[in-house]
Amino acid sequence: MFMNKIIITMISIIVIISAIFMAFAIIDTKQQKNENKEVEISEEEIYDECTDEYEAMKQNTINVNADEEKTSPNCFLKIKTYFKGCDHTNIEQLNLPEQFVNLSKDEIQKEYSDYEVQDFSNNEVVLYQEREGSCGEHYLVKDSEGVITIFKILEDGSLEEYEKTQITTEYLPETDKINMETGIKVNGKQDLNRLLEDFE
Repeated sequence: MFMNKIIITMISIIVIISAIFMAFAIIDTKQQKNENKEVEISEEEIYDECTDEYEAMKQNTINVNADEEKTSPNCFLKIKTYFKGCDHTNIEQLNLPEQFVNLSKDEIQKEYSDYEVQDFSNNEVVLYQEREGSCGEHYLVKDSEGVITIFKILEDGSLEEYEKTQITTEYLPETDKINMETGIKVNGKQDLNRLLEDFE
């Protein structure tokens, strides 16, 4: 009888201890699940916040780039000047001065207030201006004492010797010799240089 009580007491203690261990195990498992859930939620929130911030930043960058196109270091500056007196447009192309790199269209317009910004991109800026009078780049190329000579045509129509070349007319083809007697009219230095190259 006494043995039976001891066995029952031992079994009761084992059951109670097992129950306590199971209770701790269940509580611990629930806590771990809750912690994992919190970590997952916070990771999702961080991911969403980062994504939203990234998208917003990307959108702002696109808007700024679209609104604020600026000149690059490799940008060309093209200056077009129309002269009313001779109905001629001079076009000069040069590298954009260093102090005008990384400027917007409005900033370029302020710097060149006498001109109209006709076209603007990060690679090319085109400025336009109208002036009274003649461009001063109208020439007459003709024979003078056996040498091709360049005369500037002044606003009143008179000629002024501009340059005597080293090219003799003696060896030119007959048609060119005839043209050199009356003279060939040329507008602009580029066309003048092209014509002289043809005779060299």
